[in-house]
Amino acid sequence: MPTPPRTGTIAWTDLTVEDAAGVRDFYKEVVGWRAEPVSMGDYDDFGMVPPGGDAAVAGVCHARGANADIPPQWLIYVVVESVERSAARCAELGGEVVAGPRTLGGGRFAVVRDPAGAVLAIYEPEAER
Repeated sequence: MPTPPRTGTIAWTDLTVEDAAGVRDFYKEVVGWRAEPVSMGDYDDFGMVPPGGDAAVAGVCHARGANADIPPQWLIYVVVESVERSAARCAELGGEVVAGPRTLGGGRFAVVRDPAGAVLAIYEPEAER
């Protein structure tokens, strides 16, 4: 069984934009990533795989549905012990919860903005069973 990511580490990076297919193609040409479709039901987002790699290192997502309120920028997902607790603490300290908390395959996340205006996602992996 894989080791769960440690609290405080970056677990994932993705980009949510209006034209995910166009941006997917941009990164294929600029950095050499290969795109793998990730089904979102009625459309696909994309897992981006580096040259010679066998696993996605980032995602390129459509700004639709649950992702419509996520700002268009590269977004890192930092592991926390509790998304709800960290989101509440963010608001208490002058930050803002931009999206979520909500379920993401394998855990829960929220997008938060710090008092300086920078945005990141906090991510709580699903507890091991």
